[in-house]
Amino acid sequence: MAKDYYNVLGVDKKATKDDIKKAFRKLSHKYHPDKGGTDEAKFKEITEAYATLSDDKKRREYDTYGQSFTSQGSAPNGAGNPFGGFDFSGFQQGFGQGGMDFDFGDIFGDVFSGARGGTSRGTPRGRDISIDLEISFKDSVFGTTRKVLLAKISACTSCRGTGAKTGTNLETCTTCNGSGRVHETRNSIFGQFTSVRACTVCGGAGKIPKEKCPECKGHGTRRKEEEITINIPAGIDNGEMIRMSGQGEAVKTDTADMPAQAGDLYVKIHVKSHPTFRREGSNLIMDLPVKVTDALLGTIVSIEILEGKTLEVKIPPMKRAEELLRVAGKGIPNGRGRGDLIIRLEVALPHKLSGKAKEVVEKLKNEGL
Repeated sequence: MAKDYYNVLGVDKKATKDDIKKAFRKLSHKYHPDKGGTDEAKFKEITEAYATLSDDKKRREYDTYGQSFTSQGSAPNGAGNPFGGFDFSGFQQGFGQGGMDFDFGDIFGDVFSGARGGTSRGTPRGRDISIDLEISFKDSVFGTTRKVLLAKISACTSCRGTGAKTGTNLETCTTCNGSGRVHETRNSIFGQFTSVRACTVCGGAGKIPKEKCPECKGHGTRRKEEEITINIPAGIDNGEMIRMSGQGEAVKTDTADMPAQAGDLYVKIHVKSHPTFRREGSNLIMDLPVKVTDALLGTIVSIEILEGKTLEVKIPPMKRAEELLRVAGKGIPNGRGRGDLIIRLEVALPHKLSGKAKEVVEKLKNEGL
């Protein structure tokens, strides 16, 4: 039975090249032998599918004839080829040696990424970290500043992140010859895989200290507590994230003049509920029970708003048991000003009537009310 390459990669027949590449990248992470994958047959299958669908000519032939198309001299219907029409000669020649006609270096770029957050081809970068922060409803509306104490990996203040003793220089790493990368070739059932990883001796920096810093022992970083000031903007909503660039963990650098890029700090905001107010977009919502007499005749009530002030609100005679009253400019800051305060008026019926009250209600009933 012919294989459905689109189904193997989990993509639609109208998928673009980028969609196919993304699907293959995701599956290769899961099944690649060097990443701990145990299903080599599955990895072979998704690689076969990608090799066909990523090539325009092969894909056209596959869409027209199915798996029985002729590829690079293979016999129709895969005769004499255990992989059914797919030519694995590229695997036999080995990756990185011109045998394959698609870019495995790009596909596996982050499979063999550097151990410290940056890729083997990019500048080393520290690890991102995240924290959760709970604030009051009022602070979420008007904004606030909070200070938190974080235990994280920071650049050594003595050597400024180089790992070298003060007054000494860095020298080229002899393991990677200053490239920061080490190439490894491994044999597999498909042939040879050539991978690139960060050099473990220099950590991808390409240089090592001639004399190690006594404070950080040459690591360039130290784990310590650091106080971080977080500015929380007005109008932030529950579940929103604040990104603080460069406030994540540090990484060793190869020069004190140009320190390596630190990671980012992500702060997830959790807003406590308020006993009176709730949020709907840029508006503040509150419920206000109104007595029957006030609903019929209208009244003026005093409301304590979030600013801590008392606001007098005129309630006109109500025409329905539930109505909305809008107070402009007393809601959530939204960059263009503030939203509104919306008061949900609801007639509160008494649980028990006195004899005199019943007489009054009877008179109202006689009046047709």
